[in-house]
Amino acid sequence: MQRILLITLAALVCLTCGCNKDDEVTTPVNPGGDDPSGDDTGAVQRLITASSTASCNEVFYFLPAPGQFVNERYNAATMEEACAYAMERLETGQYVSLGAFGGYLVAGFDHSIVNTGGYDFAVVGNAFEGSSEPGIVWVMQDENRNGKPDDTWYELAGSETGKEGTIQDYAVTYYRPEAAGQSVRWTDNKGGEGSVDYLAAYHKQDYYYPAWVTGNSYTLRGTRLEARNYDQSGNGTNWIQPAYDWGYADNFSAVDRLKNDKTNYFKISNAVDADLKPVNLPFIDFVKVQTALCTKSGWLGENSTEVCGMFDCNMPDNE
Repeated sequence: MQRILLITLAALVCLTCGCNKDDEVTTPVNPGGDDPSGDDTGAVQRLITASSTASCNEVFYFLPAPGQFVNERYNAATMEEACAYAMERLETGQYVSLGAFGGYLVAGFDHSIVNTGGYDFAVVGNAFEGSSEPGIVWVMQDENRNGKPDDTWYELAGSETGKEGTIQDYAVTYYRPEAAGQSVRWTDNKGGEGSVDYLAAYHKQDYYYPAWVTGNSYTLRGTRLEARNYDQSGNGTNWIQPAYDWGYADNFSAVDRLKNDKTNYFKISNAVDADLKPVNLPFIDFVKVQTALCTKSGWLGENSTEVCGMFDCNMPDNE
């Protein structure tokens, strides 16, 4: 886990959107026909209006895996309080740590993000050369039109999708420590076990287990990438966390990190279903970022994805 570098979101101005920003109405996709994804869901695109902003405007869920930044400098007793904390951080360009494998954040926008065939939206992280902590990105349409992310998630394929070593249905169960200052034990659905280490020298909060999780254990499920981190020094002092080619948040990619900053760009056209088959989504309404590695790097601790912002890259931020 690299030491956190606080960043601020500068004006995130990309390509001009082709939508009429003054149009207040919503228009059905394929009116009277099937949803383009193949399901007759009746999903409706929410158009950009004069008051729309490029950045995400709501965090619906924030459930990190245990990690050294969990419960640090914030005291959330409920999911609502945790989401408010996360939203405040994203609004100011500060990191939200997702903890070890499976930790996630779900955000929404005040409009639908359109599938242009190119790069459609971006996630700001804090990766730098030699320190990538990749997160899987998922997208969802508001198929039932209730304004909540309770429909079908589709993974955005990346460079490791379908490769040997990538596990599509991986689950880790984390167990509440019996006392303050203890590491967090975990088991997985492949017979593995381990711990999220307590790093007393750096992060002294009592528990790395999320305070708003009331149960004595909880399970997080998602896609796991094969770990590449290694100790370059040979004596445990210099851990390297290499980048993956493309398709992941908080990843120092040479492909989708289009500018010389810490932002990764994503294409809705890369969406796949549970069988890794392409899905045609003309737009999306919600984005989920989820830590993709189950590994740790010595004194740096667990590898955990950090999110510092999300934005629609096909419209200017007119806040």
